[in-house]
Order: sequence, then structure tokens, then C-alpha cells
Amino acid sequence: MSTPLSIYIHIPFCNAHCSYCAFNTYIDLAHLIPAYVRAVCVELAYAGLSSPSRPVHSIYFGGGTPSLLSPGQFEQIMRQLQAAFALSDDIEISLEANPDDLSTGYLSDLRSLGFNRISIGMQSANPRILQLFDRQHDVQAVSDAVRSARAAGFDNLNLDVIFGSPAESLADWQRTVAAVAAYRPEHISMYGLELKGGTSLRTQVDAGALPQPDDDLFADMYEYAADYLARAGYGQYEISNWCRPARECRHNLQYWRNLHYIGIGAGAHGFANGARYSTITAPGRYIAALDKLQPDQRPFPLTPAVAKHLAVSAADDLYETLMMNLRLTQEGVCRARFQKRFGADITDMFPQQCQKLAALGLLRIEAERLRLSDSGRLLSNFVIRELVEAIPQAAIPLVAAS
Repeated sequence: MSTPLSIYIHIPFCNAHCSYCAFNTYIDLAHLIPAYVRAVCVELAYAGLSSPSRPVHSIYFGGGTPSLLSPGQFEQIMRQLQAAFALSDDIEISLEANPDDLSTGYLSDLRSLGFNRISIGMQSANPRILQLFDRQHDVQAVSDAVRSARAAGFDNLNLDVIFGSPAESLADWQRTVAAVAAYRPEHISMYGLELKGGTSLRTQVDAGALPQPDDDLFADMYEYAADYLARAGYGQYEISNWCRPARECRHNLQYWRNLHYIGIGAGAHGFANGARYSTITAPGRYIAALDKLQPDQRPFPLTPAVAKHLAVSAADDLYETLMMNLRLTQEGVCRARFQKRFGADITDMFPQQCQKLAALGLLRIEAERLRLSDSGRLLSNFVIRELVEAIPQAAIPLVAAS
């Protein structure tokens, strides 16, 4: 039986650029939001026409700032989702949001539309770091947003935070970790800062206006957070994610297991039917491409908004599966699922590499799975590189991910 689909919907609009952000986002284009919502509905209709009749078990609105949309605009999108797809009864519907957008009334309206998971961009409990990030909210706004989410009936709450920013001390980070845990969210995402090209932070660091992040301090911060959250009752299930029991993010698990998901919206990415694809990035061009629903039906999962698509080779699929599965700290690479997909056990495909990494204490080889050790999590890039550089160039039997 095929596994359910997930749907990602990208909302690229923002009120301001955060200094660390390299996602497909735009400011000063709020006037396009009504037309953009209509275009998203048209693209969903296309995707629904071409998709197999498989249940959808997660929908994730990311950005950008999805919380800039009104409840009425979300209602338009939800109606189209219900018309185009078979939504599972226990579907997880997530919204990324800025703290200062979240009143109890707004969240109550979203809850009535079926949203049952909120991901709040807290980023830091330090006012100086929030200013460095060019965030528009303050520390109090996070408290207010959490309170509003609980009052509106949300019992699945994620908080996002970032560590390793320039001039952030270990003590700064320890206070942020304590503040996050004090809110008692069901899920916590802690991401190490990446200085992406084209971002304001990267420009400032390259110019010497801000110090280079310290790799040793970065590792200390990560280990501190992992230990603190374990003692607070959170289990780590992915390199950057912790949760209460049974509160893993379903949409992200779909991604890390390298299973099919549909990408909708300007600059979205998707993976289905043996192809990876991305859509038109500019909102105006995206809207124009979906001006109206035409009678032609494109092969699943392609729509008129798709700008690029590429068939996934067996070697690429193997690389992507290893890279993403190994991020799952408890589940890792499921040996049975790997053998079904690639026709061989992972330890038979990479015997020398598995033995070497296990001897170094970086990889645990268990009866049902291969997974990173605690020390391997800090060296995950090395572990993944050791395996993927040995991917055989000969043809690998590829079974389409279900």
C-alpha cells in the first residue's frame, strides 16, 4: 500500500527581511496576496486532477510569513484542498507564524478551519540577538503568542530558535534554552545558524563588522541544548528537533524519510512520481502562470507553475535517502525499508564504510536500523560524506518511493 502524501504550501510574503534568511521571500508585495491565494487554489486544482487517489496526511504552510494571510484567505485554500484531495481524518495541518501576528481571535478562527499545529518563530530570548536578526517582535510577544495559542485550543505547539549567531555567548544560549523549555511546547526546533550567501548577516561577517562564528562554541551550544532538553522530558528525533512523546512533526518526517510531497506556491519544491521539481519563484510571474484553470492535464505532480523538474536517478535517490534518513537520530536508516527500495541491505552495499564509521564510534549498526551515535550527530556531514562518496556508479535497482 502506498504511503500518504504530504503537501507543502509556500507563502512568500514578509513585512521585513530577517538578516539570516535566504528563503524565497518578498517584502512590499502584500497587495498581491489576494491574487496569490487564488493562484494557489488553481495550482491545487491542477495537482489534484493529476494526482493518484492517495490520502493526504499532512499540510504545511511555510514561508515567508504565512500568518500574514487572513482567516478568510485560509478558508479559500482549505476549501480547495478538500475539493482536490482526500484528506485523512487525522491530518496534521501546520502553520509557521511570527509571534506578533497571533491574537487569540485569529488563532481561534484558524483552529475552526482545521489547523491543529502552530510553529512560532521565537528565534531567541535575547533582545540583542533579536535585533541582530532584524526580527520585528520582542520577547514579550512570544509569551503573548504562546498564551493565545493555548487559549485558542492548540495543543501542538512548536517553537523555533537559532543558535551560534555572531557574538552570542554560551550563557546567552543557555538562557534561550531555558526560556524555550519554560513555555512547555510539544515540539522544539533548534537550528544552528548558517551564514547563507546574500543574507545581511553573511555580508556583515564577511566585511568584518561581526565576528566569525566559533565552531567549538557551536558544538558546546548544541551539546548543552541536547542535555538540557533530555532532562526536561524532550526526546531528540532529528538532528535539530526535539519533542514530547508522539509529537514528531509529520510533514518533516515525510521529508526526512524521502517520501513523496507536493510543493505548491511560488518557489516551492516537491518530490513525487520519480521527479524533483520547483515552481516559479517570483509571485507576480507565478500568479500569471496560473491565471485560470485550463482543461489540459499534466503528468503528476507537474502544474503550469513548475519551472524546473528532473527525473531522479537511482544514484541520486540513494544519496538523498542516506542524507535525509541519517538526520533521524532514533529511526535512522531503516534496513528493511532501504532493502525494499534499493534491493540490498545497507551494510552489504557499504561494508567498509559502515565498519569504519562504527569503529570510530560515529555510527550505530543495529538489527533494524543504522543511526548516528551521540558523537556522530556533531559530525553528521562527515558520516554522510563517507557513505555517499562510495555510492556505486553501476545501475542501482530503483523502486519509486511510495
